[in-house]
Amino acid sequence: MNQYIKIMRLDHWIKQLFILPGFICMIFLNKFNISFEIILKVLIALFSTSLIASANYSINEYLDAKYDKYHPTKKNRPLVNKNINGNIIFIIWLLLGITGLTFSYFFINNYFFICELWLLIMGLLYNVEPFRTKDIFILDVLSESLNNAIRFLLGWFIIKSNTIIPISIVLGYWLGGAFLMATKRYAELKMIANKEIASLYRKSFKYYSEETLLTSAFFYAICSVFFIGIFLIKYRIELILAIPFIVGLFCFYLHLAFKKDSAVQKPEKLYHEKGLILYCIFLIILFSILMYINIPWLNIFYN
Repeated sequence: MNQYIKIMRLDHWIKQLFILPGFICMIFLNKFNISFEIILKVLIALFSTSLIASANYSINEYLDAKYDKYHPTKKNRPLVNKNINGNIIFIIWLLLGITGLTFSYFFINNYFFICELWLLIMGLLYNVEPFRTKDIFILDVLSESLNNAIRFLLGWFIIKSNTIIPISIVLGYWLGGAFLMATKRYAELKMIANKEIASLYRKSFKYYSEETLLTSAFFYAICSVFFIGIFLIKYRIELILAIPFIVGLFCFYLHLAFKKDSAVQKPEKLYHEKGLILYCIFLIILFSILMYINIPWLNIFYN
């Protein structure tokens, strides 16, 4: 049973915090007051999304077992070295998926439920043949990072609002995720240090090189900051002063990718990077200050 629990990757649940920016953005634009009921909904949303994520992880590990044996560290995963029942994996996926969707439908709302279903479907498209987008050049990065945009929408839909979702920030969030994913691919390829073996582990590596991955990551980062900038100028001009520091965050993360056995390969372990955590705390403080300070001369960007 312990092996099946490991397959659900409970330590990856921390990634569901990526839904919070969508929630914060919605609260800011609609000027909602935080209440106990809202906090409870946020907790339920995090829990249900974690269940959906674990459902996706379970089929990921099962279907990747024959490829993970070529990876220096993933070859130690339970499914690679042990004979685990595929029927049980399917039951785990089904139970986690149904439970997550049930919580979404009955305790949150229809929009949140649809996004959770979308997240579950993306797990199937990413892992299951004949789709298996993780094996397709460029599409592997864009399809996996689309989950970032879905998480943003999940955060937005925790509470129903009459405000139209700003497409600029959704695109910025998606492309920011693409940057993270391309950087992860770069760190993996760099660690494996053998393109032939890397191609056996992930078919898309057959068409990648360290140069193309870094170039694509650079492209995604620029596009992400562009769309984030549009959003900040439109809704809170003072926040534009944070743009250089957002760019700095991208640079900091890219710097981490050059480290040996980089944590970029395992985003759930990034909390070990104290410098990155401190920088993110600084950004949160900066954003909080800029939310409450009016700087009239910045209106020159409107004129």
